[in-house]
Amino acid sequence: MTPFFIKICGITNYDDAVSVIDAGATAIGFNFFRQSKRYINPIAAKEIAEKIRGKISIVGIFVNEDLQLVKSIGASVKLTYCQFHGNEEPEYVNKFPNAIKSFRVNDSLKDVYFDDYKAAAFLLDAYDEKEMGGTGKQFNWLLAREANEFGKIILAGGLNQENVSNAIEIVQPWGVDVSSGVEREPGKKDKSKIQLFVQNARNSFEQLN
Repeated sequence: MTPFFIKICGITNYDDAVSVIDAGATAIGFNFFRQSKRYINPIAAKEIAEKIRGKISIVGIFVNEDLQLVKSIGASVKLTYCQFHGNEEPEYVNKFPNAIKSFRVNDSLKDVYFDDYKAAAFLLDAYDEKEMGGTGKQFNWLLAREANEFGKIILAGGLNQENVSNAIEIVQPWGVDVSSGVEREPGKKDKSKIQLFVQNARNSFEQLN
């Protein structure tokens, strides 16, 4: 694993993928959840992945998806990580050695059972009743800092180029994840926002390390 992890999620086109790589992020995310505003067809994701392979880690986001379909997409796109953003049980997630398990955090960690999962990392996002992610909402970052004892933590939820440095300083996570915070509209990224986000995140991680 890299010393730190900076993922730009919700990539839907090749140009945005190039912008992410040029900015110096360590990972991009393809959202395979059909109800998402940032959904990408696995065939389109594969075409992009083939052009960028070796330049950046590729993460696939799934929400309560059929196990065999996840394996099929993972093999086809050649995902570096499978990120599970739904209510997937440990026995499901633990079948994937490259899993990132996401938890949507409200006001405490009491219902988050990190120890049951053998994930490569845990992503913490803000809870929302209607959306499974990409809402732009924040949660209490001190909770994310507490979670560091359970493994590699990726902080998500309401991050942008203006607050990511402060977030990293407070939480001291392994990684950060952004989607809506670097967009012009859902599924369409803003190149300058990506560059500033990654630059600020990298500077902050380097200061920590």
